[in-house]
Amino acid sequence: MTGTESWLGHEEWQAVRLSLQVAAWATFASLPLALLAAYALARWSFWGKSLLNGIVHLPLILPPVVTGYILLRVFGRRGVFGAWLEQTFGIVLSFHWTGAALAAAVMAFPLIVRAIRLSIEAIDARIENSAATLGAAPVWVFATITLPLALPGIIAGAILGFAKALGEFGATITFVGAIPGQTQTIPSAIYVFLQSPDGGQGALRLVILSVVIAMTALIASEWVARRAAVWARGA
Repeated sequence: MTGTESWLGHEEWQAVRLSLQVAAWATFASLPLALLAAYALARWSFWGKSLLNGIVHLPLILPPVVTGYILLRVFGRRGVFGAWLEQTFGIVLSFHWTGAALAAAVMAFPLIVRAIRLSIEAIDARIENSAATLGAAPVWVFATITLPLALPGIIAGAILGFAKALGEFGATITFVGAIPGQTQTIPSAIYVFLQSPDGGQGALRLVILSVVIAMTALIASEWVARRAAVWARGA
């Protein structure tokens, strides 16, 4: 057994591995849509922009349990999209780790969008306009100017989103429950341990690990963002 496995029990180690898997997929799935939403909010003018901004940030305002309930009603096996996904593609989200990834992605999405949007808004729009005036296509301007300059915010947003997804609890436990080895992430494992009279030590170990991971993610976010900013200025 490794040092980590000897310190953590089998159920705790399962929760850690599942949390890392869920957070990675949640971040990976959120990033492209978050980049599009951030660019639209930062650069485009259109009817319904305030509505889009509200929808994007709604998970930050709503109680996580409410978000989980909405996901259950929409993507559950009896939900409109959930039933369609199961019948058409055989994809089941409710009470499955993929549903935990969806819930984590929804909760992390506003943080990722906000970090990227602020990074894009900090870019001088005259640089982009000059490139467009010289005949560069919008896609080329975005790929060669906006994207590299916004890279620090994109990386910081991805890391913060990963940390948020790693710690997501309310929406996840409402949507997928806390099934050991299947949907029980670190936060839900801590909750289950706290319901047991002899679960205090297991909960404490996972709390310590959660704090270490969260602090590491925040420090890494700042460091990578600074490095990316130096690279973008030198590019």
